[in-house]
Amino acid sequence: MTYVDGFVVPVPEDRIEDYRKMAQKAGEVWREHGALAFVECVADDVPEGKTTDFFRAVKREPGETVVFAYIVYESREARDAVMAKVMEDPRIKEDMEQEKMPFDGKRMFWGGFTPIVEL
Repeated sequence: MTYVDGFVVPVPEDRIEDYRKMAQKAGEVWREHGALAFVECVADDVPEGKTTDFFRAVKREPGETVVFAYIVYESREARDAVMAKVMEDPRIKEDMEQEKMPFDGKRMFWGGFTPIVEL
């Protein structure tokens, strides 16, 4: 069974193209180091809920939208190995400086998930 990292990120609407370029570069690095898939998706049909929703989860501010992203790996062990390589890659290190990121990294959230259904 595979392993999945998931992310939700608030992104200023006027920085979506900057975010897309950063994500394209990151995805190439992740794939080069062994990720099976790297997907970044901008909110398109995301309703505001009555109790909670994607926007509340990131404390969306005016002029922001939400990006949902996920990375697929062969296994948890493969993910740990890929992540170690990615975090040492100079192409990623330079983009991880907060002032360079086209989003507020303090309101991003993520986690690793073990699939229970794969079809």
